[in-house]
Amino acid sequence: MSSQDISGGVVHELPADLEQALLANPAALDAWNDITPLARNEFLCWVGDAKQDATRRRRIRRTQEELEAGQRRPCCWPGCAHRERTGR
Repeated sequence: MSSQDISGGVVHELPADLEQALLANPAALDAWNDITPLARNEFLCWVGDAKQDATRRRRIRRTQEELEAGQRRPCCWPGCAHRERTGR
């Protein structure tokens, strides 16, 4: 599967480290492909908002776990501040 087969969000692009994590976890990848672009955008913004590498790695791991558990948005995230109010 290539990165072209994994969709990003409406504002944020899929970063290589998250792409690799999704490719390594088929259950999380299936869930990723099942959620909406806006929901994917929330995970992408949440991961991208991390200021430290350790936080980013933890958020990528949690993204996998939360997707596997059936969550469709990141837990305890107020939402992407980069998205316009029109949904884009």
